[in-house]
Amino acid sequence: MKKVAIVGLGNMGMGMAKNLLSAGFSVAGCDLRRERAEMLADLGGVAADSLADLAQADAVFVMVMSGAQVIGVVAGAGGLKDALSPGATIIVSATIQPAEARAVEAALAGSGLNLIDSPVSGGQFGAEAGTLTLMAAADQAVFETNRDVLNAVGERVFHVGESIGMGQTVKAALQALIGVSFVGIFESLALGAAAGIKGETLYEVFSSTHVANTPFFKNCAGLIMQRKFEDSGSHIATMHKDMGISMSLAHEKGMPLFATSAAYELFQAGISRFPEGDNWAIVKLLEEFSGAEVSW
Repeated sequence: MKKVAIVGLGNMGMGMAKNLLSAGFSVAGCDLRRERAEMLADLGGVAADSLADLAQADAVFVMVMSGAQVIGVVAGAGGLKDALSPGATIIVSATIQPAEARAVEAALAGSGLNLIDSPVSGGQFGAEAGTLTLMAAADQAVFETNRDVLNAVGERVFHVGESIGMGQTVKAALQALIGVSFVGIFESLALGAAAGIKGETLYEVFSSTHVANTPFFKNCAGLIMQRKFEDSGSHIATMHKDMGISMSLAHEKGMPLFATSAAYELFQAGISRFPEGDNWAIVKLLEEFSGAEVSW
């Protein structure tokens, strides 16, 4: 039985761990919050106290928040570079800067460890359902060796290239699309409500069109209508961070992103106003201009 580990047992990491267990893998997990590792143990996994306890893993997912955290987990004192045996694979499933993924690769040079740069898309729901989209960049042989592990957490697994950083680059481009799409939903619903249209009418009409007849729109609009602005698994801080990566890549490439820039600024306003909110909390910010509420 292949041994898999996860560093970072938040909503995403825990969902992935459940699917790995269901697929028959031995799963160990480590998190700064001991109670999260104990939750994994209750599910049948192994609670690790430190990265050193993951030494027997064949593959390790790193699902933390920032590039600095990824580099610390991999190459810091007592990190995975020192703990794992040659031939093991580190899978960076966190969303970080492409340059940070390449820094991880450089840090592992000569270690005998393999690296897959594979950010994911699909949020907490996708992590729990095993329906994530994975954008994996790695040597072809390394990718094939770990395909079973990747398939256990993702419904759609794409090998986007062999150069580390390409996975993060695809994710940065995707987040620009997702961020602009979110803002389109927020603004259109807030505009309709400001003009006196019932939320139910907006939802029914929008979702009947080919543009908005999607799970993405229906889930987002439904949470807004239900006024569920916290603890829905899509914290605004994560999207704000991801869009910052999109903007950073655009600046690096000398590429103007007009709509993405505007969307990023709205997320900046949203996180400043509702720091504990989820993405949909931005609607509350827009509602403050009209006094009209988007609800059923």
